Amino acid sequence: MSDLLSIGASGVRAYQSALTTTSDNIANAGTPGYVRRTTTLAEIGVGSSVQLTGSGVTVAGIARSADAFRSADVRQTTSDVSRSDGGIVWMERIEDALGSRALTTRMTSFFNAATTLSSDPSADAPRQAMMEEAESVAQSFSGTIKALDDAATNLDAMAGNVAEKLSNNAAALARINDGLARVARGSVGEAQLLDQRDRTLDEMSEMIDIDVQFDPVGRVTVRAGAGDTPPLVHGIQASTVRVWRDDDSGVPVFAAMRDGKETVLSPRGGTTAGMIDGAQRIKEMRADVRDLAQKFVDGVNGALTQGEDLKGNTGDANKMFAIDADGRVTLAFDDASRIAAARVGKGPRDSGNLGILAEARRAGAWETQLVALQSSNGSALAARKTVAEAQGSIRDSAIDARDMSAGVNLDQEAVNLMKFQQAYQASSRVIQVARETLDAILAIR
Repeated sequence: MSDLLSIGASGVRAYQSALTTTSDNIANAGTPGYVRRTTTLAEIGVGSSVQLTGSGVTVAGIARSADAFRSADVRQTTSDVSRSDGGIVWMERIEDALGSRALTTRMTSFFNAATTLSSDPSADAPRQAMMEEAESVAQSFSGTIKALDDAATNLDAMAGNVAEKLSNNAAALARINDGLARVARGSVGEAQLLDQRDRTLDEMSEMIDIDVQFDPVGRVTVRAGAGDTPPLVHGIQASTVRVWRDDDSGVPVFAAMRDGKETVLSPRGGTTAGMIDGAQRIKEMRADVRDLAQKFVDGVNGALTQGEDLKGNTGDANKMFAIDADGRVTLAFDDASRIAAARVGKGPRDSGNLGILAEARRAGAWETQLVALQSSNGSALAARKTVAEAQGSIRDSAIDARDMSAGVNLDQEAVNLMKFQQAYQASSRVIQVARETLDAILAIR
């Protein structure tokens, strides 16, 4: 009779645990990174070879429905799409820098003002209008350069934040490794640590491509980027990551410090790779805009120095624009009478030098060059968005495949809830039957 009681009691305990696990699954159905758990039950071994009845059931452990291969696929596809998305962010910043300052329109308005002035070169109003348009062109060039510099500054700040997050995640994984070495196998604590491990790995894969190796108890060794670099995480040791801007290439450099030795990382995926791509594009576009600004300034100044202003000044005194080493364009004078509209010695009513300016415009094709820069970046941006959309679909498919095995299916959990509830009630009934039988035996006189 005591065997019947112990068997019923073991069933109550086991199915209570199963109900708790099922309830956890239902409660965490919407929790990011939660992996469905199941209570593994096992028969209690008999104590003797001649024992005729079983000894009940026990909880063998809490198992996670995780799929290591599908999780690895999610990490890889996440790194791919994060690189593309990261590059898109900075290409859009370039697009905004080139378009929001209306530089093409400003240059066109400047030359249109020169054309208007040519009809009455001695009048003050058209001269003032041309000066205002010249100031607008200078501001647009300088504003475009500044917008690109601001994008580079923001990129550096974000790269620093990513490096800090990588360091924090590496330290978190080292602590999780330590916890996995201490926790009981098959326990809820182990399942929670493994969930935290996988979430942290997913976060790292968004920032940089990683290679992950697992030991038998689930501890990870993580390497980042291309090449056989020292582990970012191994056991309870974690590297720290820092970033700086390389003076020669002008792009961010990420490096991991471990045991006093620093190793440069070569990201192939994640936002770090996207930042490197973006920094390279910003650097190249800034150089192109700086070159265009120099050509514009040299072309306009070269034309105007061939003429004579209303005060009779000639040569370099008639240069309208100045440009510094950083590419900032400013006006060289603010007196409208200094515009050299006339040819030398032809008098204030002559506008022949403005024809030389118009010819310089046609030869330089500066507006066309700027449109070409905008078109080049726009085409590259559209192509990158197409790639990112395809990569996003692949990643979504990988996530769906992983969640089919690891995610919580509420319909299945509802079935399990009813099954374990009935088993729990049946085990309780076994205890009740044992008690009633025992009472009946004791009532025999």
